[in-house]
Amino acid sequence: MARIARLSDVLINKIAAGEVVERPASVVKELVENSIDAGSRTIRVALEKGGLGRITISDDGHGMGMEDARLCLERHATSKLRELDDLFTINTKGFRGEALPAIASVSRFTLHTAEPGAQVGTKVVVEGGSDPLVEEAPPRVGTVISVEDLFYNTPARRKFMKREATELQHAEEAVIRLALAHPDVAFFVEHGGQQLFTSPASPGDPRERIAAALGPGVHPHLVPVEERRLGVSVTGHIASPEYTLPNARGIYTFVNRRYIRDRGLNSAIQRAFQEFLASGRQPVVVLFIDVDPRAVDVNVHPQKQEVRFADAKGVGDTVHAAISRALRAAPWLGNKGEGGGPEQPRQAAHYAMAVERFLTRAQEATWGAPLPLPGTQDAPVPGGGPTSPLPFAPTSMQGPSGPAFAPVTTLLPGRAPAFGQAQPQLNEAPPPGYFGALRPMGVLGERFHVCEGPGGTLVVLDAHAALERARLMGFQRMVEREEAPVPTLFGAMVELPVSVAKALVEGREALARLGLEVEPFGGTTLALKAVPPSLVGADARALLEALARALPPPGSALDGTTLAEGLRVLACHAARHAEGQLSEGKLRSLLGELDAADFHPSCIHGTVVVLEVPLLELERRALRPPNPKI
Repeated sequence: MARIARLSDVLINKIAAGEVVERPASVVKELVENSIDAGSRTIRVALEKGGLGRITISDDGHGMGMEDARLCLERHATSKLRELDDLFTINTKGFRGEALPAIASVSRFTLHTAEPGAQVGTKVVVEGGSDPLVEEAPPRVGTVISVEDLFYNTPARRKFMKREATELQHAEEAVIRLALAHPDVAFFVEHGGQQLFTSPASPGDPRERIAAALGPGVHPHLVPVEERRLGVSVTGHIASPEYTLPNARGIYTFVNRRYIRDRGLNSAIQRAFQEFLASGRQPVVVLFIDVDPRAVDVNVHPQKQEVRFADAKGVGDTVHAAISRALRAAPWLGNKGEGGGPEQPRQAAHYAMAVERFLTRAQEATWGAPLPLPGTQDAPVPGGGPTSPLPFAPTSMQGPSGPAFAPVTTLLPGRAPAFGQAQPQLNEAPPPGYFGALRPMGVLGERFHVCEGPGGTLVVLDAHAALERARLMGFQRMVEREEAPVPTLFGAMVELPVSVAKALVEGREALARLGLEVEPFGGTTLALKAVPPSLVGADARALLEALARALPPPGSALDGTTLAEGLRVLACHAARHAEGQLSEGKLRSLLGELDAADFHPSCIHGTVVVLEVPLLELERRALRPPNPKI
């Protein structure tokens, strides 16, 4: 009896899915690439449960007839290759014909499509790799593909998926990479009905797409690069060395409009920037390398994210030259002007105008009319106080973490911006590594810590709010672990008003979950026998009075939600107790804690970043004449 047998098509597709479909982001990437290859001008991505629940891709491309819709779900059936030579001149995103059958083998798959002008469309349904059910359907423009319950029939794969937020982040990043490569295509991404990424087509100005993908703060720092050598063309944009990140997530390299990761290209980029960046900082780079398709092999990685160049050194040298030329010619070097005389420092006037143009555009997008430019005159701001003379100004609006510090734009009350439409507020979503990159310089008013940020940015922190945020995270972990109160060596007897003492005695179980132990000691006096370590020595009376107002009603379920107000009280009092003991070493440790903190839960005092002023704005103000009319 033969020991070797042919594998079934279902098993072959599932094996292929192990290479092609790594996670929901892989599905998003493959399907959106197909939409781009189909000539789509608008692509919509809708996700549920991070993509594990449902992924829906809608496009307005050329669609398919019934026969093509049936064939596209067969392994190695593709419209993008015909002969062997075609493999060496690939100009499309996909070409192997593996993605659709692989995806359909590990999900509940539905395809609805029609050719332009067709009187009838086609619907194809596949359940976990079963035989496709093909039927007629109403005609539509383009194609809609729905992928539900990804990996439902391969539970071993499903259990290796990360939590929903992580999978969603990967899926969103997959769209951003494709959106950067194709600014002529409009992209819209939503999750659970909420918009995440909204970017209309911007073929005339790629910087608009870069700002939509990476945040509007990068826009005034973008510098074009261009270099052509021996069949290699390098174009794109880099951010000035004054705008950097703590990691390499801002480096995007594309070969013939395909996102790739290549050590040689990354090395060329790092070498070009090495004299301009501080230790631990990484550049922001969006580069497009165009070469003859015959000079690059894109068929060396299952997900097509690595390539092999016929002349890897030549490509790397061209990339290095393109960035080096842009850096040498850039105004931040203080190059000589005409006649050999020095230009104004860093050409601040040029940068100031760029910043002002961007601020004006952002304000018009929010309010429909321009607001007075920073530093020109005081004017009322809708929903806030007077216009600040700086581009980043506190407002009276409330964010999820208390009073919101609003960079660039003031948002409509109750209306959250879609991803890419407004820079995340630092007191709600600080960039990774933001606080650890700060360099403390001094204390102002015995409360505010003045720091230098990347590129010379001036940052002012509220020490109390920073401590409060860090302590809140510790208290939340204590509640989640259900730690029992630890008796303290220094108990306290506290005489309290009748109503306060009564509320505390009734809430002793809730207090225990918060790490405190109290006992009646006659009359309205309570014995405080245990407190969390960070509250040892704090004002016991003020703490207990505040907790009495924050405890949930008797009989309530005790969890992170019902105890949230009590946790905020603990964090505030712990911060108040530690404020005066914040040495430089402890401040640096605190900044590290802030980078690991969750900024979504609200604090009583939520405004950690009181002020952030870019170096460009300081230079613009320094160069402004004392009398604007002169």
